Amino acid sequence: MTDTADSTGISAQRFREVFRHHAAGVAVITTRAPSPDRRPVGFTATSLTSVSAEPPLVGFGLSVRSSSWPAFRVAPRVGIHLLADDQEELAAVFARRAADRFAAPTAWREGPYGLPELDAALAFLVCDVVTEVPAGDHSLFLARVLDASVKGGKAPLLYHAGQFNVLRR
Repeated sequence: MTDTADSTGISAQRFREVFRHHAAGVAVITTRAPSPDRRPVGFTATSLTSVSAEPPLVGFGLSVRSSSWPAFRVAPRVGIHLLADDQEELAAVFARRAADRFAAPTAWREGPYGLPELDAALAFLVCDVVTEVPAGDHSLFLARVLDASVKGGKAPLLYHAGQFNVLRR
């Protein structure tokens, strides 16, 4: 039996309940606010996906109610940080509302193109934003990967059942 909110599909509550069973990698996506402010902006994402290898494209979603959304709507570039299993607190900081996400103890520096680059991520991708597509209460962003670095050596941080998790080997 399905939980229908109306004739167009299931309720938001049911949708969230179903996707709590889907494990996802955790990333922090960063950019800079537009001039004159240029402050660093970022958020935790579990909606990151590889889209294409040729050309190298990634996609991610961001709520239009997010405090970060206005900056990302006009950002020409973004930095994508794939988090390691020991970076749960960093993921939590970037998921909090009204937090100064770049204040101590967050370790970061200015990376390529002036993008905020977090220390100790498993991998860092520098991307040009190609397009933003309205998608319900979110926007989907498509970005072309310009450069990437991999530090590796650790397992990825995962999100499952409403909490951060680690891979069992």
